[in-house]
Amino acid sequence: MEFIDTHSHIYYEKFNDDLDEVIDRAKNNFLRNIICVGVDIESSKKSIEISEKNNFIYATAGYHPHESKDTAENYLDDIKQMLSHPKVVALGEIGLDYHYNISDRTIQKKVFQEQLELAKLTNKPAIIHTRMAEDDTYNILKSTESSNAVIHCFTGEYDFAKKILDLGLMLSFTGIVTFAKELEDTIKKIPLDRIMLETDSPYLAPIPHRGKRNEPAMIKHIAEKISSIKNTSIENVAQITTKTAQKFFGI
Repeated sequence: MEFIDTHSHIYYEKFNDDLDEVIDRAKNNFLRNIICVGVDIESSKKSIEISEKNNFIYATAGYHPHESKDTAENYLDDIKQMLSHPKVVALGEIGLDYHYNISDRTIQKKVFQEQLELAKLTNKPAIIHTRMAEDDTYNILKSTESSNAVIHCFTGEYDFAKKILDLGLMLSFTGIVTFAKELEDTIKKIPLDRIMLETDSPYLAPIPHRGKRNEPAMIKHIAEKISSIKNTSIENVAQITTKTAQKFFGI
């Protein structure tokens, strides 16, 4: 049984004191791979550095919607250069976040669309963040004909899930599934081969670790919950979601 944590941020300060131990625990808890996801230029570089030191860890590069206000004029050139690195397997995390509006919505949409176009140009999958922005997210994905992408930390209702799946995208779930009953109906209706697993470490620790720092080793609790919802074995969830992630990221 092997898992792939398709979305983590283990470069954050919360991991400074014990990153080696975190990585060892991941290996001891059936982690085949970890995808370390950047949110701006600096964190993308940190993700690459971690991936260079660990064969089973891969990286991404991109600008999160919160950081989109900070993009320099040549930011796309910087991302494109990082995407050529052999350990960089996706463009992201990109998208829209209207909950906090840390960046102006007009800037968010501009940067989101530009990065989607770059993902298509470089033939890289995109990792999408969307919060309280479902309509604009969908419309931009549709207008750019972006199908090689995943909505990470999906928490929407089935109607939105179906619209996203119909575009050809994948959906990824975090520890939220272990305590948000409203997600269960959505997960029941989604084909297992369109689902990927993620921790979003250090955030969103699953039950029984809710409130603590999350880490990749906790991915098994997410798989257990999904196996219960879909009335299948955790081994089946592991096999199918891992195969999906391997194909999606080309690893």
